[in-house]
Amino acid sequence: MSTNSPAAGPALLARLERLPVSRPHFRLMLMGGLGIAFDGMDGSLVSYVLPAVTPLWGLAPWQTGLLGSSLLIGIMIGALSAGLAGDVIGRRRIMMYALAVYCVATVAAAFAPGWGFFFVARLIAGIGVGAEAAIIPAFMSEFVPGRIRGLFVGSIAGFFSLGYIAAALLGTFFVPAFPDGWRVAQLVTAAPLLMLLWWRRALPESPRWLIDQGRLTEAETVVAQLEERVERATGKPLPPVEEQAAPEPVRVEERGGTGSRIAGLWLGGMARRTAVLWLLWISLTFAYYGFFTWIPSLLVQQGMTMSKSFTYSLLITIAQVPGYYSAAYLSERLDRKRTIAGYLTGGAIAAFLLSQGSADAQVLIFGALLSFFMNGTYAALYAYTPEVYPTRMRATGTGVASAFGRIGGIVAPIIIGVLYASIGFGGVFTMVTGALVAGALGVLVFGVSTSGRTLEELTGPAARGQQETEIKA
Repeated sequence: MSTNSPAAGPALLARLERLPVSRPHFRLMLMGGLGIAFDGMDGSLVSYVLPAVTPLWGLAPWQTGLLGSSLLIGIMIGALSAGLAGDVIGRRRIMMYALAVYCVATVAAAFAPGWGFFFVARLIAGIGVGAEAAIIPAFMSEFVPGRIRGLFVGSIAGFFSLGYIAAALLGTFFVPAFPDGWRVAQLVTAAPLLMLLWWRRALPESPRWLIDQGRLTEAETVVAQLEERVERATGKPLPPVEEQAAPEPVRVEERGGTGSRIAGLWLGGMARRTAVLWLLWISLTFAYYGFFTWIPSLLVQQGMTMSKSFTYSLLITIAQVPGYYSAAYLSERLDRKRTIAGYLTGGAIAAFLLSQGSADAQVLIFGALLSFFMNGTYAALYAYTPEVYPTRMRATGTGVASAFGRIGGIVAPIIIGVLYASIGFGGVFTMVTGALVAGALGVLVFGVSTSGRTLEELTGPAARGQQETEIKA
């Protein structure tokens, strides 16, 4: 079949979907996962760097707080920008640019002469972090067969937890070891600069994006190379390609400006999906950053020593790992929306129990459970978000949802800081409980089921009509 024929696009997608998941897919997972891990490490390390730079530069509390928010502000900008640009210039190029921006800014932050320079460098690094976090799940979801997409993309999101643990270890044992320990730690988090050489040589462009652009010859090359590698890795002939029934021709759609592409997320069948995603992202991110930003300080205010609070925080952080990977596994068996709803509900219960707990053991157990369930939700959400949008707006939808959610991450520490004196420890976690319950109800009632279905099945007119029928029923 000619790559210029109308049926070529669907035929290439059928060839992708029938591939056994093997070493080439796991290589892609490692490439994306390492980028995610370093993003997580850099984002978490700031909480260990601030105690070192605050006395070094004689910072006032508002300056320290602004430094703490710098990365989140950058992440919001980066997620929004990457999503919009990724649908126009491609996934691969954005991943490369984002990694370069992050690494250069992180190196610059290590040599910061003062807090103003450090703030700007951290904000720019955040732009790179946000861009990668938004584009990598969309990119990876476009390579993996629908039968295992949730487990695959959720597992990539799990690399965040490895980065958080690495940051906790760096912050606990390395930063305080000598006066410039925080500078060296910043340089360590810039190590993925070396990954650019690997990505430049080995990272392919998304075949689905190429097909959507009408660049069928290039898409054919990417698919053929992946088929060759899979066949070589498995040592077996590839499964036959299922015939496509009345395939639709590939259409290159007219792209509007930034405003029209964001508005497109709220048109027709996309509006309900976008509303659910935005609710999920802001409720989960509010709860997550409200919890992890304040938990060491809240533990101290509960009467723990600083050393004990850091130890408890590290143990609570480690609970992220099984949370991510258990949810990635269950999202293929229970469906993404049910997994998200279940883990949000589990998180809400843990947050409520934490609001009522007082003994140190209770705080540790319920805090670890809250960490487990919130990060498990992220694993399923990173897989779910790109699935519900068609290729032409997948990166835009993912990036905008992620950027909108960061508003919750920015305001949560501020709200908790302002209200803690009046609502106390219990009130803080009652707020977290409410945010998680809202997200669980939203996705359970209005979310769409995605497991085991191709991206094209999920985003065609028939799929959107089916969702409307399910909701009315």
